[in-house]
Amino acid sequence: MFEPTRQAALARLAAVNPKAYASTRNALEGAVTYLSPYITHGFLTLTDVLKAVHCKHPLPLGHKFVFELGWRAYFQHVWAHDGERIFASLHEGPLPDDAYAQALPPDIREGRTGIAAIDMAVHTLYTRGYLHNHARMWLASYVVHVRRVHWRAGADWLYGHLLDGDLASNHLSWQWVAGTGSHKPYLFNADNVAQYAPAQWHSQGTCIDIGYDAMQAIACGGKLPRLAALGTTALGMIEPTLLHTPPVEYGFTQPAASLVEGRHVRLIHPWSLGATGTAASTIASAATMQDADSITVAMCPAELTARFAWSPARWRFVCQALAAHTPHLWFGNSSDLVRVLSEARSVQGTHNLHLPVAWQTLRLSPQPLFAQPPLRRCQSFSQYWNAVTGKLGSVEELISSVGAI
Repeated sequence: MFEPTRQAALARLAAVNPKAYASTRNALEGAVTYLSPYITHGFLTLTDVLKAVHCKHPLPLGHKFVFELGWRAYFQHVWAHDGERIFASLHEGPLPDDAYAQALPPDIREGRTGIAAIDMAVHTLYTRGYLHNHARMWLASYVVHVRRVHWRAGADWLYGHLLDGDLASNHLSWQWVAGTGSHKPYLFNADNVAQYAPAQWHSQGTCIDIGYDAMQAIACGGKLPRLAALGTTALGMIEPTLLHTPPVEYGFTQPAASLVEGRHVRLIHPWSLGATGTAASTIASAATMQDADSITVAMCPAELTARFAWSPARWRFVCQALAAHTPHLWFGNSSDLVRVLSEARSVQGTHNLHLPVAWQTLRLSPQPLFAQPPLRRCQSFSQYWNAVTGKLGSVEELISSVGAI
């Protein structure tokens, strides 16, 4: 479904219809963009997306599509300010943290709960590496509020299988559903599924076929519902193994000083797979003039995947894209990378919050969406949006402000 190339990303971008998106995006078969894997992994920046869509379909600053780009930027803003705190409950939810189980039950992981909406979500996740946002919310709400599993267990699991898994967007969205990052928990029921999903997702006659008052009572500590007989109506799947290291067939090695000593280095990583922008063009020009003095290397930091494992499909998506840029694929600790790159004449690349702290010494270029992100942590999206767009009157001004950085 997602070819790991910039050409495929641009084709997706060209197909975006913001009017249809705004009116149908909540439906599983609606006009969603499928851009998120390409944004997460740097084939496209938020600015790329905004410019291209606005050029073809002029948008007001308050359009739903523009808001959704803003939400992604807001989650990055929260992560930039809160750091590791996003991986713990920002505040207490309906119940204390210790009221929730710390592990995801096997029947959920294997898509055999007997609830069609949940089992279809798991099946879709494993077979496509992607899940509609509404289905993600249903799955998270079921995990946290119906099965009373801690949101962090669900967030780590989902992140590993999503091709678009972004730690800020994913984990903060789970917190929003759980009620630890919002004012109230997100709840759903069988009627909600029937309104927005195809027939094979419908879940009448199951434990989620109850009213919202009953769901609210369960989320706030009421008696848990009687579950379906596991496997009676379930699809059932073997969960793909989550891997902490890249598959051996891609030939990753440790960073090597001999490869970069005295050379201009273009550094790419799993969140800069498009390899576009100032850093890329600068190094590309240098390489054209004097190939022996320039080299492209790709690095995947072991610290991150040691904490947050990836599915084979996600590793394949990332590794194929990295290998298309360079045969020099590195996997190891960031401290080794920084030490090795100290031997280079220059290093250029793009920063991303997924990169370990050690990478900050490399002074990689930022890729912001807005020219003046708030210096202080905004406590809500509306506060953030007002701060970054309050003095702007149009999308054109927003785009121009990015170029002023």
